[in-house]
Amino acid sequence: MTVTSGTNRFRSASRRRRGRRAAAALIGAAAVAVLAGCSGASPLADAVCGGGEYPVMTVGSTGSACVKDGEKAPKGYTRYPEGKVPRKVDDKWDVYWRTHTVDKKGDIVKVPGEK
Repeated sequence: MTVTSGTNRFRSASRRRRGRRAAAALIGAAAVAVLAGCSGASPLADAVCGGGEYPVMTVGSTGSACVKDGEKAPKGYTRYPEGKVPRKVDDKWDVYWRTHTVDKKGDIVKVPGEK
């Protein structure tokens, strides 16, 4: 049989409380991170494409996709014009390309039906 002194019991209870506090803090931090990601505050969560990818747009429409670096854009898609590539959701170029596109000749045009 092992006998535990009062001091050891106190330390054990203290460690459990610290562990619970740490777990609660971790859960709270995770909740904040999730909410920040949903609001667009996270620099990683709102990237247009992931690492190792680049964005492409549909020809004649406002659709877009991400293509692995080193691969060609699929048929019906083209790269964004140089200097006009959206990097983050809701950045200047992401908003612009919601109402503009590139036609079959490569010219930038307003999307039909957009003001």
